[in-house]
Amino acid sequence: MPNIVEVSYEQTGESTMINSRGMREMQVRAYEARDSQYLLLKAPPASGKSRALMFLALDKLYKQGLRKAIIAVPERSIGASFDSTNLSTHGFFADWVVEAQNNLCTPGGDGSKVQAFLRFMEGEDRVLVCTHSTLRAAFEALEEEMFNDCLLAIDEFHHVSADEDSRLGLLLRTVTQKSSVHIVAMTGSYFRGDSVPVLLPEDEAKFTKVTYNYYEQLNGYTYLKSLGIGYHFYQYKYLTAIKDVLDTDKKTIIHIPSVRSGESTQDKHQEVDTILDIVGSVQFQDSETGVIHVKRKEDGKIIKVADLVQDEPKARDRIVGYLRKIKSPDDLDLIIALGMAKEGFDWSFCEHALTVGYRGSLTEVIQIIGRCTRDSSNKTHAQFTNLIAQPEAEDDLVKLAVNNMLKAITCSLLMEQVLAPVFKFKTKVNEDDLPGPGEVKIGGFKEPSTKRVKDIIDSDLNDIKAKILQDDQIVKALPGGVDPEVINKVMIPKIIRMTYPDLTDEEVEEVRQQVVVDSVIKGGEYREDGDKRFIKMAGKFINIDELHIDLIDRINPFQAAFEILSKSVTVGVLKLIKEAIEATRIAMTEEEAVILWPKIKEFNRLNGRPPSPDSTDPLEVRMGQALIYIRNERRKEGL
Repeated sequence: MPNIVEVSYEQTGESTMINSRGMREMQVRAYEARDSQYLLLKAPPASGKSRALMFLALDKLYKQGLRKAIIAVPERSIGASFDSTNLSTHGFFADWVVEAQNNLCTPGGDGSKVQAFLRFMEGEDRVLVCTHSTLRAAFEALEEEMFNDCLLAIDEFHHVSADEDSRLGLLLRTVTQKSSVHIVAMTGSYFRGDSVPVLLPEDEAKFTKVTYNYYEQLNGYTYLKSLGIGYHFYQYKYLTAIKDVLDTDKKTIIHIPSVRSGESTQDKHQEVDTILDIVGSVQFQDSETGVIHVKRKEDGKIIKVADLVQDEPKARDRIVGYLRKIKSPDDLDLIIALGMAKEGFDWSFCEHALTVGYRGSLTEVIQIIGRCTRDSSNKTHAQFTNLIAQPEAEDDLVKLAVNNMLKAITCSLLMEQVLAPVFKFKTKVNEDDLPGPGEVKIGGFKEPSTKRVKDIIDSDLNDIKAKILQDDQIVKALPGGVDPEVINKVMIPKIIRMTYPDLTDEEVEEVRQQVVVDSVIKGGEYREDGDKRFIKMAGKFINIDELHIDLIDRINPFQAAFEILSKSVTVGVLKLIKEAIEATRIAMTEEEAVILWPKIKEFNRLNGRPPSPDSTDPLEVRMGQALIYIRNERRKEGL
């Protein structure tokens, strides 16, 4: 199946260059906000968030008068990112030093680590690294005032939640309310969460936000030139299909499905053994490193495999220790993982992230994709492939399978939005009003009229798109059965109003236009003719200089991916998908009927008949349903 998303980059090298103080582009941007008490840093994997935190923490300790810096990470393996680091050699005023007794990301339970945490808080040492779990446990033994004049840095901040049952979220709210703590929150995800926000709006408003987007990061690499996101739909068991997408010439991480998922065989160890058999014949497992040596079937080449699915703690620690020390592409070829090797995991040589089954969290997907998007001299292309079970006519779980397919597609659409270049949209005043660099001028476009709208557009645009693309009604509408103007003018504004209930109608419209325009432009197909650029809309190419908001509102911003899907599955599977969507069709609303009424009249004029609800064209079907709705409403009014 062709990639649904394929993005190329310019290899400018800018995102990996360092300045006179040893800082990359993103780190400079973060450091400029160092005086903020609460700082939220959103930047993609491999952009240097760990080093950025070191610069920020040292400034707060030595120049802002803070006493201590506490760094909390979600799992032990990520703690290595904050080991002692020589920064002064590259021009910074101090080095980052973590004493061995203050690195609590070591094997063992939280009991002794809590005692070490408490000793640290009462002693003279200034820097401590621990897990989220240790921080939560230690916090229960401390008064909030103990965090006065301390920096608390939380890595992978999307683990925090505003949910009342989230202990980390409660900790954060309590310590900010009852102490003078400084917070640096860091995340590689662009989404607050999949249902519950990370922070309540009033808490989030306290944070200074620093955003470094995916396009800036990848466009500024030296080696990586392109990134593809694709899907492979399989029947029966995934182990029979994995050989079609596994290329052992590419450095690959395979994430097998959770044992609780429908894709799993319920025997994760047997799944690993089957994958090894697909690659070739196991020769031996190195007793010191844990690396499995497999002779490849095709040519006898030795493929080095790391098994992170195993349960035995010592064996897992041995292979994890080996992975931390990898220096060359020749050191490893394949990682097989289940819950590990996602966020914060660094294997820069990885070229292909192959994931089995739909992942319920957009945050998890973006983290997995981040495993293969690090810049490395051994690759020019990075690939994410998702193996998804396709529905079968005799399958009792057809609805679930269709849902998973649609959600996987919408996830890729969101990633396309994140990975594409960032444009600035301006109102086109007249024909002589030409756009500046990175600008697109649009007739009738409403620019932000308030700081509130500008802040939402600057910081939250991908969050809004995530909410839209996770909405069940939107997912059902996107394949083409709902008129684009209904999606753009009725469904999307409702989601914006629910997300930001404080916005006025005018502000909602400004945010709506930004979301729709940004989505259409980023998802469009482009052509150039001389000095003119054209974008494909509604089946034809339009001069970008002649765009108008009324035209853009008539475009389904996300339909292209479903067109690729329709060409990549059998007619029977496509029929099942359409039937499953039809079975849960969206109820007709007055707002939708109002938008469709002039289209119904135009259809009648052109075809000499009203639209039929039994047509094979899904848009005609919807107009036919709207006509029935309108007639019923008029009948009620006449009673």
